[in-house]
Amino acid sequence: MVDAAAPDGAEPEPELDSEVDPAPGLDPAPIPAPPRAISPEQFHDADGVDDWRVLYWGAHAFFRASSYAAAARFVAAITALDEVVAHEPDVDLRHEGVAVKLISRDLRDLSTRDVEVARIISRVAREQGLTADVSVLQVVQTAVASPPSADVTPFWTAVLGYVRPNDTHLVDPLRRGSSVFLQPAERVGPQRGRMHVDVCVPHDQVHARIEAALAAGGRIADDSFAPEWWTLADSENHGVDLTTWWGRESTRLEEERPGG
Repeated sequence: MVDAAAPDGAEPEPELDSEVDPAPGLDPAPIPAPPRAISPEQFHDADGVDDWRVLYWGAHAFFRASSYAAAARFVAAITALDEVVAHEPDVDLRHEGVAVKLISRDLRDLSTRDVEVARIISRVAREQGLTADVSVLQVVQTAVASPPSADVTPFWTAVLGYVRPNDTHLVDPLRRGSSVFLQPAERVGPQRGRMHVDVCVPHDQVHARIEAALAAGGRIADDSFAPEWWTLADSENHGVDLTTWWGRESTRLEEERPGG
């Protein structure tokens, strides 16, 4: 039977089966697996992330540069890569070098994608002659305690110009300044003030930091929560908690919650 739409004497065009591969013999491009959330321990167990340390708010690295221009070239190189641009890491350019922080915004946590991007950034650093320095990595936070009946959140949000990424923290919306931990009063130990400083350092640097504090006249006030954190105090009993990722199952996103 001749197709009524075909010209006289012409064979009708065969219909393509939508389920037939139009290019038989060619394997379809593999679909990358979606990123999955991982713990700080899983991040550190991955290969190729020796330059990075999980602290508050993500995985951090600092790459030392010989000059501001060299640091700027490194930033230009990593931001020219699609994988890095799509992930939108926080990048801080200084004369001494470049600080980078990674976290998966869509998952509000660390993920397998952070491992992949960390490897890429470290590779570019090596190619450009920058060296990682984990000894300078830290995140500082202020802890403010109050009883449940006293909601101090509106005050601290207003006075600092911060936003609230979760139920217990306030953060700089541009992620520059120290965060504030709104600590429930029942979690404040005896003989402690209602405010103290938290310093999150790399897990392999914490003992050196403790020794330096003790040598400078400090003392260990409480180590019952070690190795998650150690409470130190100066001669006037001002407290500071030195903390690491040990004992933590996740890493939160340092950004305002949608609709928050």
